[in-house]
Amino acid sequence: MKKTAKGLSVFSLTMMALGSVIGGSFFLGSAISLKNAGPSIVLAYILAGIIICFILFALSELTVADPTPGSFQKFARREFGKGMGFIIGWIYWTGLVLALSSEAVAVSTFIKIWFPNLAIPIIGLVIIVLVTIINLLGTEKLSFLESCLAVIKVLTIFGFIVFAYLLIFGNQIDLVDIKNQAFMPNGFKGLSGSMLIVIFTYAGFEIIGLAASETANPNKVIPKAILSTIIILISLYTLSSLAIILLIPTNEITANISPLVAAFDYHNITWFGKVINFIMVSAILSTMLAATFSLARMLRALAIDGFAPSFLKDIGDIPYRGIIFSGSAILVFFSLSFVLPEQIYIFLVSSSGFTFLFIYLIILLTHKKFRKKTGCPQKGSCQLPFYPYSSWISIIGLVLFMISMPFVKGQGSGLLAGVTLVLFYIFIYFLVRKKI
Repeated sequence: MKKTAKGLSVFSLTMMALGSVIGGSFFLGSAISLKNAGPSIVLAYILAGIIICFILFALSELTVADPTPGSFQKFARREFGKGMGFIIGWIYWTGLVLALSSEAVAVSTFIKIWFPNLAIPIIGLVIIVLVTIINLLGTEKLSFLESCLAVIKVLTIFGFIVFAYLLIFGNQIDLVDIKNQAFMPNGFKGLSGSMLIVIFTYAGFEIIGLAASETANPNKVIPKAILSTIIILISLYTLSSLAIILLIPTNEITANISPLVAAFDYHNITWFGKVINFIMVSAILSTMLAATFSLARMLRALAIDGFAPSFLKDIGDIPYRGIIFSGSAILVFFSLSFVLPEQIYIFLVSSSGFTFLFIYLIILLTHKKFRKKTGCPQKGSCQLPFYPYSSWISIIGLVLFMISMPFVKGQGSGLLAGVTLVLFYIFIYFLVRKKI
């Protein structure tokens, strides 16, 4: 693939990462973790942030040493063989397609509030086609739009934090008495269950690795983008969560309303709820744009390795075939949400949660084998701090999160679906391995 002369900057890559990470899982899904963990949710965001930080720096170290298209898929193949490269690439692609089909349903539901006469399937069709077309315009145009949408999301959360703390420290409202709230209202089980959901709110950062080959100077851009991303995410998540638990008792939070909205509604400040619907739409669209970018790059890497049909192999700057194929796949699974029985569709989509944990575990294992074999990479210094302890802490943490999935309501099917997806691609690999 020919590299663009200018390439992605630290700012544009950071914005793409934030666009991919900050989505509906934070604006809406965080309500479940807040209710389960109570005030200890702040601890959950910090602990999860530390683990994600270690994973990011492990990926950074691998990427700076070899900014090849395909990122962690290529690294896994190099360290563990063709089978791992095939399995990890297709699991990532499939899990992300399933997640985006679910996001398309969610964003269509929000938009229908504004256009009640439009059917959700029509809205979803338009959204998926639009996301696909924007990706076809190229990295520079996509990164500009993604940066704008990401800035809207970041400024919204930042605005919430500023306004919330003005109310808190300005003595304009009656604050929640944290002393009368249990730090862990549902015990350690509630905290561990929330850790799983919190990890998902950080998911999507791997786009930094997949976009590495489209930066002008990966050695400088990647580490800076990763550091910026993790600092912004941990700061926004912890400060907003702390503000929420000071503004509203966590037992008053419900899963069907954003906790950011609920915190202000509790004090009869209702205008924020009207604004947040637009923000959630832009947040999900931003996530879909960035994720489609990742899908196309992964598909191109698989095709180059011979792990995908040859007609998907792109050699130009823009992977047109991968974008169109991925967009079509999202549209197919989006359509299945209206055709398949609800429980079957939910079972399929729930595998996407396991997918991210599995990918991150493989990244860490790949890094450990890489470091054991080569030591610090020749290009640049070691990126992962406190190695090997940080590596083992992250690996053990991810394994514990996977094991705890059945103990979290609604996540048992996610573990089963995820394991089924892994076994499916192991089976497919053994069927086709002689041809690749």
